[in-house]
Amino acid sequence: MNRNMKILTGVIAATVILPATALPVQAEYRADSDTGVEALDYIENQRIAERENRLTDEQKQLLKDAAEMKQHLRQPLDPSKPVPVAFEGEDLTYDERDGSFIAKGKVNILQLDAHRFQGELVTGNVKTQDVQIPDKAHVLQMTPGQSRITLDGYKASYNYGKKTGSMDDAKGKVDAQYVTGKRFEFYPDRIVVYNGTQTKCGAKRPDYHLSADKITIYPKQKTIFEHVKFWLRGMVLMSRSRWVVNTSPDAKQEVYPKVGYNNTDKVYVSWDQTMPVRQNVEAHAHLLITGADGWRSNYDMTWNNRHMQTGITAGYFEDGDNKWIKKSPSLFWKYGDRIGRTHFSYSLNTEYGRWYNNGIHSNHGYYALGINYDPISFHGYTLFLGTGYSITDESYNSSRVSGMTFDALLLKNFDVRWAAYAGYHYNHQTTQNSLFNYGVDDFAKKLECGFSYRIDDHNRLVMGTRYDMSGSEWKNVDYYWYHDVHCAEIILRYKSLQNAWSVRWQFNPW
Repeated sequence: MNRNMKILTGVIAATVILPATALPVQAEYRADSDTGVEALDYIENQRIAERENRLTDEQKQLLKDAAEMKQHLRQPLDPSKPVPVAFEGEDLTYDERDGSFIAKGKVNILQLDAHRFQGELVTGNVKTQDVQIPDKAHVLQMTPGQSRITLDGYKASYNYGKKTGSMDDAKGKVDAQYVTGKRFEFYPDRIVVYNGTQTKCGAKRPDYHLSADKITIYPKQKTIFEHVKFWLRGMVLMSRSRWVVNTSPDAKQEVYPKVGYNNTDKVYVSWDQTMPVRQNVEAHAHLLITGADGWRSNYDMTWNNRHMQTGITAGYFEDGDNKWIKKSPSLFWKYGDRIGRTHFSYSLNTEYGRWYNNGIHSNHGYYALGINYDPISFHGYTLFLGTGYSITDESYNSSRVSGMTFDALLLKNFDVRWAAYAGYHYNHQTTQNSLFNYGVDDFAKKLECGFSYRIDDHNRLVMGTRYDMSGSEWKNVDYYWYHDVHCAEIILRYKSLQNAWSVRWQFNPW
């Protein structure tokens, strides 16, 4: 089981500026594999993102109505003035003297920036730009750059000039999260929820959720929870006084643990936690308990600034072949950026620290340069290319291993059911010339290929293979079954050549 935060084999990891070996695990579906099937998870995560961003019928209608409203404006919009609003209802009463109005019976209020308010009784004032819905209210928001909101609640009020408002006893969705709260407050740059809950489980009684005294949502930036509790069914797993989640498009955090079984570790529980320390500084804990070895966790403290990351890490790490290493501790530094305006990017990686395994202690030094080309798309295929040079020094036997690496991966998403990949990978470092066998293969040149078939919305079959080109021998032929059940997923893996089984249960990506 690969738990050292490996991203897609070889070159796909190079499509991000900084490799993710010291970053918190992202909350996405990811196979435990040494055959490259992570490439298929890359496609699956794209499909998950597409489903999450798919518009509902009423969201599509709101955008359509806002576009039609814009076409019927008599004069261009004045940015210094409030966004135009249209009122519809079965019974409308308007007082020209003070600007107050009363609307009754299936009232629909449409704001040009794609806000919609609906209720059976609405009062307000067009001069002060206030709207009140004293009874049951429905609010829909599709404003560009803001969170997508679909809420049902009571006692809604909104000032469409200041873009501020509130709603009581509400529930619905904010972006991809199902949210409830005793009170919602809306501001131009944030949403505040009091005595609220949040989950990605859409069931009437969610298997898991967060509850907090206060939730502050900054769209596409971060969410701040105050006095938060983590719930599994009716049990509190953990609580914190304050927790900040990065919700930018390229950063997600794992919230709930994974449970699994494999032949080597037996039953295990893993959980990744992130805690901000100060600006640009985070502490990460990868908590892992196995039935075979007990406590096998690792920790790190990282500092991030633009394209650079540095920090210190310690603990136990496991690779895709269930090989362990203990770092006590290890310092790392990473830097990456694009080369001018070209399609090339580069990465620099350095790690130095004390490694331990099987009675061997060594001061381990690693230095690497990577050069990668932007993904190349053609006729439905995507090609990833990367190369590099690395040096590994060990004090235990005064050894130095240096040489080139090369990766090429071809990915094809045929349709909603079929996807496939094929890759060639070369790495000069093998178990034959390395002091530690952690993170390296027995051979230098390998081919990896496989495919994915989606049976239906709840079941997916995957096959992944690995071939030793030096020894002309198949090393892995692995089979996977992904099964969605309620708000979680079961991943069953069978390594046919090793006759080894593993199963993992995880919540839907947070």
